[in-house]
Amino acid sequence: MIEKEIKNFDLRQIAESGQCFRMTEIPETAAYRIVSGSRMVEAVQHGRRVLFDCSEDEFPYWEEYFDLKTDYGAYIASIDEKDSYLRAAAESGSGIRILKQDVWEMIITFVISQQKTIPNIRALVDALCRNYGSRVGECCAFPTPEQLNGASLEELQALKLGYRAKYIKRICGDACSGALDLKLLRQMNYPAAMAYLKGFYGIGEKVAACVCLFGLHHVEAFPIDTWIRKILMREYACRCGTAALERLPQARRCEYLVGRYFAGYKGYAGVMQQYMFYYERMGGTVTR
Repeated sequence: MIEKEIKNFDLRQIAESGQCFRMTEIPETAAYRIVSGSRMVEAVQHGRRVLFDCSEDEFPYWEEYFDLKTDYGAYIASIDEKDSYLRAAAESGSGIRILKQDVWEMIITFVISQQKTIPNIRALVDALCRNYGSRVGECCAFPTPEQLNGASLEELQALKLGYRAKYIKRICGDACSGALDLKLLRQMNYPAAMAYLKGFYGIGEKVAACVCLFGLHHVEAFPIDTWIRKILMREYACRCGTAALERLPQARRCEYLVGRYFAGYKGYAGVMQQYMFYYERMGGTVTR
């Protein structure tokens, strides 16, 4: 058992932040079970004191996974004091950290996530693990490319993956053939990783950005999904005036707003994205 005192860390907030789908509260306890790739740990929190049920040798993996060496208080302190929405969002989700998860798991998970709610994503990821992953204690590991490639398209469709089944099947084939080189991907910088990922069937801009943020730990990535698009248009579009936005195609307006209002958080805009996403999911409002 490893005990740490950690500022700006909240297991519940991280579990509900929408970046991981294999972090679940253990029934009738205050503990969480976290599975990443083929590893598992249980953790429980009492204020700033966090207990990790793992050995000294295993802890460095989870220390990196939870990004424990980064000062998230500094990120929060850097927020523009005039941005009342973002300050409220960061205060609400001040215990969130950007996880460094298994990149293969993130590719498949965020392909699944398209047009799905978080409970549905969790259920589908769990089904993949139960059907094709190896046992890890009481759980199942996320299936390797080779394990998942053993599933036929029909078998994947039977798991209710819908149109995502054909994306997953193709991506598994690419990973097994070496066309999708995961080792190479891990070595790429953010722009190169985005361009590389978008070259594969079923991976668009939003999925690639999520993989970069939550799998490759490029914390400058700023995925724009339905939630974030709504926030940007509601909270930020009115600040720059309608004329500036009306000159732009609809598809580029959110990109413009991100560049205008989040460029000041160079290198860690993805942290701000997570505060906003969590705040919106929790029904947050802000008084200006």
